[in-house]
Amino acid sequence: MFHSLAQRPPAFCFEKEIVTIHDLFPVTGRDYSAPDFQKKFAALLIEAARRATRIITPSMYTAEQLVQQVGIPRERIRVIPEGVTAPGRLLTPEERRHGRERLVGTGNELILVVGVLQTRKNTINALKALELLPERYRMLLVGGDGYGSEAIHEYLLRPSVNARARVLGHVAAAELPPLYQAASVLLFPSLEEGFGLPVLEAMASNLPVVAANTSALPEVGGDAAAYVDPRDPEDIAARVVEVTENAALRADMTRKGSERAGIFTWQRTAEATLSVYEEVLSE
Repeated sequence: MFHSLAQRPPAFCFEKEIVTIHDLFPVTGRDYSAPDFQKKFAALLIEAARRATRIITPSMYTAEQLVQQVGIPRERIRVIPEGVTAPGRLLTPEERRHGRERLVGTGNELILVVGVLQTRKNTINALKALELLPERYRMLLVGGDGYGSEAIHEYLLRPSVNARARVLGHVAAAELPPLYQAASVLLFPSLEEGFGLPVLEAMASNLPVVAANTSALPEVGGDAAAYVDPRDPEDIAARVVEVTENAALRADMTRKGSERAGIFTWQRTAEATLSVYEEVLSE
C-alpha cells in the first residue's frame, strides 16, 4: 500500500494506493494558474484519483468537487479534516498590543493576511478593502509570490496603499503565532480553498477571523468566523471594522474560535488516517 500526500500519482503502480487531494483548483479554476500548469496538474490529479483505492480530502467541499468534476464515486472518498497546534503560550493583552505597535506603530490596527500572493488568494481585493478603511488600519501580507503576484506588487505601489501595506514574504511556521497574536484581525478572502488552515491557526491564537463565504471556508470556520463576499471590497471593509471595533463581538468570536480550533487536532487527523489504512488493508 502506498499513500501519496500530494495530489499526484507515484511513478510506479502499487497494489493499493491512497491519495490525499487537498483541492481541485487546477481542474476548476481557469484564472488561478497558467494554462500549462492547469493541463499538467489536472491530468496528474485525475490519474491519481482514478487509480486510488481510497481518496482522502480535508473537507466535504473537496469531496463533492471530486464527485461532480472528476466522477469519483462518493464511497471511495474519506473526509479527514486537517489539524492545528495551539501556541505554547498565549500572549497577554499588553504583550499583544506591544507586538502590534512594533509592527504597525502606536494606535494603529493590524490586518493580517496569510497566504501566497496570488490571484486565487484574492489579495488585490484585500488591498482594495484597505483603501476604504480609516488611515489607522494597516496590513501585513505574509506569503511568497505565486501566480498573479506581479499585479499585486504593482497595486502595492499605489499611494493609497503603499504606506499602509507591507509584504513580509514567506515566514517560517514558528514565526507565525506571534504575528497572529499581534494582529487585530485575520483577513482570509480566498476565492478557492480546499480547507484553509490559517483560519484555524488564527483561532488557536485567539484572533478573530474574517473569511470569504466561498469554497471550504464556512465549513472550517463554522459559526466562529465572520464571512464576506470576497469580490466586494466594501463588504470586506465593513466586516473588518465591525470585528475589530465591536468589543462584545470580538470576545464572542475569540471564545468560539478557541473552542472550534480545539476540535481540529492532528491526533484526530492521524487516527482517522490510520483507520483508512486498516480499512484498505483489510479488503
